Amino acid sequence: MNSLQSLPVSLQTIVLLVASNIFMTFAWYGHLKNLATSPWYVAALVSWCIALFEYLLQVPANRIGYTQFNVGQLKILQEVITLSVFVPFAVLYLDQPLKWDYLWAGLCMIGAVYFIFRGG
Repeated sequence: MNSLQSLPVSLQTIVLLVASNIFMTFAWYGHLKNLATSPWYVAALVSWCIALFEYLLQVPANRIGYTQFNVGQLKILQEVITLSVFVPFAVLYLDQPLKWDYLWAGLCMIGAVYFIFRGG
């Protein structure tokens, strides 16, 4: 954790949010592939166990990030990272087709980033 503290606050936040999102994506969607034949409550319990690790990274990320970003900026940053993690996960892990819709969603996110981070 000391090496993380040597990074700028914005980079600490991004690194923790990316790691958090990897756990989150597996918690939310990994069971669709790995536990498809299991009862829903088994998938829920496994997902909750995975989500614990997400929260162990996400809560510090938001606390660190809040020293530099406002809540709206943190939320949009989270959403951009979520889409950036989800698309490769969907395509590579869940064998979903790569669609133009992901590009259009990404362009919308660029607009959201512009509006939330611009001064004024």
